[in-house]
Amino acid sequence: MPGRDYMGIPREKIPWRPTVDPDKCIGCGECLSTCPNEVYVMNEELGRVEVVNPGNCVVMCDKCAEFCEQGAISFPDVRETKKLLLKLAKELEDARRSG
Repeated sequence: MPGRDYMGIPREKIPWRPTVDPDKCIGCGECLSTCPNEVYVMNEELGRVEVVNPGNCVVMCDKCAEFCEQGAISFPDVRETKKLLLKLAKELEDARRSG
């Protein structure tokens, strides 16, 4: 969803999104049931879930991965993402102060 932001940071600058391992996904749909943000869609042809709206994923939310019994869903490193968020927030604040 273009135009969304997190802590004032444009969402598209934040690389927080799930990745589904197609070799592990069995198409159970637990992630579809867990995530209310239409991040996933079931690919009926392939019998597995795919990420179709990564920008809809709530930053730092990884509940869907906890419900995936196959371990097919992964996310970027939390610590690295927090570091990036702090850096981007500081840049945003610096820009506001100077402009």
